[in-house]
Amino acid sequence: MIKVILWDLDQTLLDFKRSEFCALKKAFEHFGLGELDFELHKSYSKINEECWRMLERCELTKPQVMEQRFKRFFAKENIKCPVSHSEFSAYYESRLPDTVAFVDNAVEALKCLKGRVKQYVVTNGASAVQHKRLEKSGLDLLLDGVFVSDEIGYEKPSARFFEPVLNEALKFAEKDEILIVGDSLTSDIKGGNNVGIKTCLFSPNGCDADVGYKIDYRICDIIEVVDNYELW
Repeated sequence: MIKVILWDLDQTLLDFKRSEFCALKKAFEHFGLGELDFELHKSYSKINEECWRMLERCELTKPQVMEQRFKRFFAKENIKCPVSHSEFSAYYESRLPDTVAFVDNAVEALKCLKGRVKQYVVTNGASAVQHKRLEKSGLDLLLDGVFVSDEIGYEKPSARFFEPVLNEALKFAEKDEILIVGDSLTSDIKGGNNVGIKTCLFSPNGCDADVGYKIDYRICDIIEVVDNYELW
């Protein structure tokens, strides 16, 4: 039986894509870059994800991710920004907490599991942004704790990220009673594999190639965690 659940935040509990679009749209308007359309957002989102994967592989630092994603995006789309990439990124980050949208059944799942298991968020996002989003969403009231890479000093999937997480989780469970749930193979699943805990891949739209990863469970709806945690 699972006694501790480590939840990824973005695209697992909160719909980051919607927040991303709204924040980028506001940044475009604020700096006079015109209207943000679907294709521009798609282009940025792909570059952003690539930069975060580079962070996971220790190829970029967090400050470099914040700057490089916009530098590469503006160059690709031939956009002339009137401010530095860092200034644009800072404004964009400040607008991310404005829009809070939930992944389907995420709130229901956390409410159902509250008091039955210990629940923690484990995230690589920027500390101030993630705490504001959790507070605005009300998810902070359903959780037993939050672990953010900025505060730990290491990113998922590094085993060093999980050291303080497991120090807390092992107060309440054996190692085989701890489960990480997330949508990322390279961050959540690999991170779980690196420290030898059970993994659950949330994949509502089908799975990417998963060769080289140990995935204990797969779900397409977050509520499936509630339905199965006692059996896992």
